[in-house]
Amino acid sequence: QVQLVESGGGLVQAGGSLRLSCVASGSIFSISAMGWYRQAPGKQRELVAAITSGGGTNYADSNKGRFTISRDNAKNTVYLQMNSLKPEDTAVYLCRLGPTVIGLRSYDRWGQGTQVTVSS
Repeated sequence: QVQLVESGGGLVQAGGSLRLSCVASGSIFSISAMGWYRQAPGKQRELVAAITSGGGTNYADSNKGRFTISRDNAKNTVYLQMNSLKPEDTAVYLCRLGPTVIGLRSYDRWGQGTQVTVSS
C-alpha cells in the first residue's frame, strides 16, 4: 500500500518562499517517478515539476528558475522548493507517485494536497 502525505503549505507574501515535502509509505519510492501538481479554483490540475527515479527533472515553463524539485530516497521524500512566489502560484499542491509499472502492477498515487496561498 502506497500513501503520500504532503506538508509545508501555508500563507506567504509575494516574493517569499515555501518548501513543500511529500513522504511516501511503502518500498517503491526509490524506483518511482515523482511529481508535484497544482490545482487552483476553477482551473485544471497542472504539472508543476517532476523528477525521475534517476534524478532527472522537468519543470513547467512558468516555474523554471523559481522552483526546484528534489528527492531523498533514504527518507522516501520528495521536496518542492518554491522561491519568488507570486499570487498566481496560489493553489492546492498535490504530490504524485508514478505512473510506474513494477512487474505486473501499475502504481499511480496522489496525496491529499497542501494549500499554498500567496498574498499580494
